[in-house]
Amino acid sequence: MQYTDIGIDLGTASILVYIRGKGVVLKEPSVVAFDRDTDKIRAIGEDARLMLGRTPGNIVAVRPLRQGVISDYRVTEKMMKYFIQKALGKKTFRKPRIAVCVPSGVTEVEKKAVEDATYQAGAREVSIIEEPIAAAIGAGIDISKPCGNMIVDIGGGTSDIAVISLGGTVVSASIKIAGDDFDEAIVRYMRKKHNLLIGERTAEDLKIKIGSAYRRTEVDYMDVRGRNLVTGLPRTVKVSSEETEEALRETTAQIVETIHSVLEKTPPELAADIADRGIVLTGGGSLLRGLEDLIASKTGINTMTAEDPMTAVAIGTGKYVEFLAGYKED
Repeated sequence: MQYTDIGIDLGTASILVYIRGKGVVLKEPSVVAFDRDTDKIRAIGEDARLMLGRTPGNIVAVRPLRQGVISDYRVTEKMMKYFIQKALGKKTFRKPRIAVCVPSGVTEVEKKAVEDATYQAGAREVSIIEEPIAAAIGAGIDISKPCGNMIVDIGGGTSDIAVISLGGTVVSASIKIAGDDFDEAIVRYMRKKHNLLIGERTAEDLKIKIGSAYRRTEVDYMDVRGRNLVTGLPRTVKVSSEETEEALRETTAQIVETIHSVLEKTPPELAADIADRGIVLTGGGSLLRGLEDLIASKTGINTMTAEDPMTAVAIGTGKYVEFLAGYKED
């Protein structure tokens, strides 16, 4: 009997849905816009993201997941239901088996909330999988071997750093510093250095286009529009990629520090494997330019980014469902 197996990467910034045999079928921002007066949901996903920071008083665009954890249960449940239906299309009669990915540092209560929300959204069976393991599978690493692999998964709300061997996590750390904090650091820097107030979408744009974590030889520039805090009027400022490096320095340093502390706790045999094989970066946050170079220069270990870092966790979650299914069918 063929059931539909779904893997969901429930991220702070975006939600990806993977369906067995089809790959990643849906990738949308995890944003919901609802009307305060009627309590009805107005938009979900990309449509809602465009409303961030641009809504009238009665409509609020919110992210129901904060730092990888459900902060608004009711809205998350509705959002998941919407995405699952959108991914499967209308013609499903059987309830799917769903694997959902959570950051490695979540508590049992938080896991239970994700599980309940997934059942409410229409799952027949739910498996919860930790992010670094999903990221490793998605990055194409064979996790079943007795060999140490280090994964650094930088998402929107959390960064998960783990050493994996024999299909399990040996040492791991999860910090609530990731892509969103890069944006916030840029907002703070622009306010302090240029007296310019910018929104989080503008900050994200700046990070994607010219953001850098490491000094580069060529310098990129970008015009940034915002509100001048002195005059209160709109103003445009030219920003260089060197300035973004300065703005992000503190935040990226915290990620490097956590990698360092995980390496310190790693058993020597596995540490030797990591020195040979290198560190693998996944997650949208790893797309920040110069991050590989920064980590490599601070740890002395070769660092590379997975082929498609954005979808690695979703693919890994889906493959994990298949791995479990294969397990059960034997």
